[in-house]
Amino acid sequence: MARSLNRVSLIGNLTRDPELRYTPQGTAVCTFGVATNRQWTTETGEKKEDTEFHRIVSWNKLAELCAQLLSKGRKVFVQGRLQTRTWTGQDEVQRTTTEIVISDMIILDSRRTAPATQASPDDFDIPEREIEKTPKESAEKAKKTKQKAKSKVTRAKKSKSSTKKKSSKQNPGEEDDMPF
Repeated sequence: MARSLNRVSLIGNLTRDPELRYTPQGTAVCTFGVATNRQWTTETGEKKEDTEFHRIVSWNKLAELCAQLLSKGRKVFVQGRLQTRTWTGQDEVQRTTTEIVISDMIILDSRRTAPATQASPDDFDIPEREIEKTPKESAEKAKKTKQKAKSKVTRAKKSKSSTKKKSSKQNPGEEDDMPF
């Protein structure tokens, strides 16, 4: 029997903020757009560029994570499968769309706004593939992760200031007990 493969991998930027909805059965579904660019040089040496726009769909926990973590302009890697759907619109016209139903998503950029020498709580991204039982647990887990990040930054700042105070009191040439 012949094997087949339906797999899509894209790296691109979100064209709009994700839209999260729920089916009547309570299943989360998130849709967003991703733009990919390609550049090439013609035989005459002219540089050309082309942009493709892709409709992305995610389901269940991944949908909730996409809605929570992604926003317009973010660079992402998505992987999934092509799916073509046909439906009849309210105007009785039959419509068809091809979309990418993703099974994996990785955020490729960071939200760093602070200088590289100082850490901020926003520097710590929440893992892309969390598996929880309910949306409430997902929100609680995200809150705990952010709190941990804030406490790490606070401890690092306190440690840095106490190290400065210690080193100013010590005799020159004396070694510091701090591990860093």
